[in-house]
Amino acid sequence: MSILNDTVLESNKYLKLNFNGGDLSSDAGLLLIKEFAYKLGFVDILKKEFKTNDSASVRFHKDDENLWQVIYQILGAYFEDDCADELTNDPVLTAILSKKVLASQPTLSRFFNRMDESTLNQFYALMRRFRKVVYSVKKPEMLLFDLDSTLLNTYGHQEGEGFNFHYQNHGYHPLVCYDGITGDLLKIELRNGTEYSSTGVMEFLQPLLDEFGAEYPDIPLLLRGDSGFTKPELYHQCETNGVSYAIRLKENGILRELASDIDAQLTEITRNDMVSYAVCYGEFLYQAKSWDYPRRVVCKIEKPTGQFIHMYTFIITNMDSEAEKVVKFYCKRGAMENYIKESKNGFDFAAVSSSSKIVNANRLQIHALAYNIFSWFKRLALSAAMRKQQIDTIRLKLLKIAAKVVHSARYITFKLCSSCPYKDEFYETLENIRGLQPKLE
Repeated sequence: MSILNDTVLESNKYLKLNFNGGDLSSDAGLLLIKEFAYKLGFVDILKKEFKTNDSASVRFHKDDENLWQVIYQILGAYFEDDCADELTNDPVLTAILSKKVLASQPTLSRFFNRMDESTLNQFYALMRRFRKVVYSVKKPEMLLFDLDSTLLNTYGHQEGEGFNFHYQNHGYHPLVCYDGITGDLLKIELRNGTEYSSTGVMEFLQPLLDEFGAEYPDIPLLLRGDSGFTKPELYHQCETNGVSYAIRLKENGILRELASDIDAQLTEITRNDMVSYAVCYGEFLYQAKSWDYPRRVVCKIEKPTGQFIHMYTFIITNMDSEAEKVVKFYCKRGAMENYIKESKNGFDFAAVSSSSKIVNANRLQIHALAYNIFSWFKRLALSAAMRKQQIDTIRLKLLKIAAKVVHSARYITFKLCSSCPYKDEFYETLENIRGLQPKLE
């Protein structure tokens, strides 16, 4: 069937369609992201500081342009590398990148394969630079390091992949650290699939502690971690760097014995009511054999509704807050699962399909960068109502807007969909971007 001729629909003979609409795009909202990235200086920073190990003196598609193209594709939910070929003439993306055509899939593949350890370090440095600009607009009142690990599935022979017994699957096992308050991804590091949750956590964390200690000494630092991060070395690292921490301990007989008085309190409370829910909080000092000195442990002992058994939660901490507040503070780390889910589903963090581990490590940083650019965009530019929504919803409402491109002698005009129900939010976002006053070096 020819795409040049009108096609009449059988359901209604008065309805015709063709593909002669001219320069159209479904992603006009990405212009907002470009405006945001330009306003905060990200475009210039990346152009000056990002470069792969490229032996060619001249390239039609430059490294910084390729990187931005991949970021915009991720933000637009074009996750597959082959999407580059499908979008090659997209009027919005070509206008954003000031190019006549986009880089093809083979070009991007060669771009990925040029990445090495040097490139990986550049991504860490870029994230730090970008974060500094964002904080110059709105500095957080505190930083909450939420530590965790997750599994990125792999398929076939890939360097560094392995069977992870916790997840009962093959893949990579990266360390992640989100800001538990804003949802920003502070750092992610690709690791072999067989690594334990806390392996390398001190080396992973220290650059962040150095960064915030040097550049933001007035911002309080807090840390949360599950029982996979029960390491005295981590406790000591937090204590020496002025970080308040709450880390869950694995339940054992010694801890239950130390909490026996609190357990007895709960038993007394429930003596006359064996059905209803009940809970008691308490604390004690505890020193494991591998520790140099005792540390404060707070605990929560609860009796679930309709059950006779008691359930225990033990948390080691250097915080001064009462036991109940520390436990509730720790339990809020459940938001981490939402951040990880958003990263995987909304930004395709699992796009680690290369046979080379270092290439996969670099690709993961690109996806992390896309995640953070969107997180900052959401927090600094969107309305309060839209700020609470996830990437899929914002894509649908604000990024996936149809537009027709009209070329004149001097201008390129994007005529956005007249019936768009979120045009007010679009203009509000644009005005918010224009009102930002970042400190640029």
